[in-house]
Amino acid sequence: MRTNKVLVAGGGAAGMMAAITAARAGAPVVLLEPNEKVGRKMYITGKGRCNLTNNCGRDELIGAVLRNGKFLYSAFDRFGPAETMSFFEGLGLRLKTERGRRVFPASDRAADVVDALFFELRRLRVELRRDRVTGLRVQEGALTGISTQGGGSFEGSPVLVLATGGASYPRTGSTGDGYRLAAEAGHRITPIRGSLVPLESSDPCCGQMQGLSLRNVELRIRDSRGKTVFREQGELLFTHFGLSGPLVLSASAHMNFSRSGYTACIDWKPALDEQTLDARLLRDFAARANQDCANALGGLVPRSAVPVMAQRAGIPLDAKVHDIRKDQRRSLLAALKGFTIPITGARPMEEAVVTSGGVAVGEVDPRTMESKQARGLFFAGELLDVDGYTGGFNLQIAWSTGFAAGQAAAERAANI
Repeated sequence: MRTNKVLVAGGGAAGMMAAITAARAGAPVVLLEPNEKVGRKMYITGKGRCNLTNNCGRDELIGAVLRNGKFLYSAFDRFGPAETMSFFEGLGLRLKTERGRRVFPASDRAADVVDALFFELRRLRVELRRDRVTGLRVQEGALTGISTQGGGSFEGSPVLVLATGGASYPRTGSTGDGYRLAAEAGHRITPIRGSLVPLESSDPCCGQMQGLSLRNVELRIRDSRGKTVFREQGELLFTHFGLSGPLVLSASAHMNFSRSGYTACIDWKPALDEQTLDARLLRDFAARANQDCANALGGLVPRSAVPVMAQRAGIPLDAKVHDIRKDQRRSLLAALKGFTIPITGARPMEEAVVTSGGVAVGEVDPRTMESKQARGLFFAGELLDVDGYTGGFNLQIAWSTGFAAGQAAAERAANI
């Protein structure tokens, strides 16, 4: 059937924003989502709290986008963090800003963010249809047909916003179908891999310290040539397989295991230089001279890290502090300032927060998110070859591209 409806494939953050924006612009909208509920992936973002944006300026926002940040200038200018916060507050959602300018719902409930979007979709009479797009037809540079799993067929000059997500967290519905559909429409897909993903290590120390969370440490990642590819302070977590936590997720975005091997280096005391830390060790050891080394080291690092740190320094735990030799103290100092862990690889794509790679942005209009290969086809969200750090930046990309695509799709539908 011939239609001037705007079809949106994908009920995630970008898809819901596109649907709401197009409906507010006056277009009849059909949102196709194969899951029973919309926003399924959003429920698990920010550890269930939904870090929905970062309250920063445009230049900092661009700087937090790891690939193709310049492509987003126009989208961020039109709908940036300030507009995102105003949008959600307009839906009755109270917000709060925390450390690092991370913005969360005041309730700390991701479900409240999804509910706000869902009820706005209902208010705008967006048709929610449990279905998925399975095929596209393109002729003479224009989208001419869409088929769906449920047997639906849209012919003529349909308008479609493809917002099906990447390939991470497939249990939430992000199966990677969108890449195949974009390729059918003639788009080049840059290689995809997991980004913002935990890291694996064969070092048994990680398992020994499983569950230990460190704050205010510095993490450096060096490649096989010794070049530092990442250096930042923050939080990390030891796990049975290796390392996780905000610092590690951000670091992973700078690592490509097909090109290089990597070593993680942790500075447990970044606020102290080596000379100052050594002076502290001397004072602590003098004050605890008759105690067991295990007790003395417990004043420097968390209890679960004591055996590991002692082993690295070659210090017997049952020895007395006054028996610690100078070379052992120097080894302890080196371990505290440069605790190295070999990284063997990243965790599977299924555990990645976002997907790196996707629809090549050179084939998409940055103002409208419309395909340059097929008029009437628009893209939004993780499907595009843009991704950012943790801290609300990836959801902001979803809101900004969803807004741009929804607005332009409504205009395209009105002019069919």
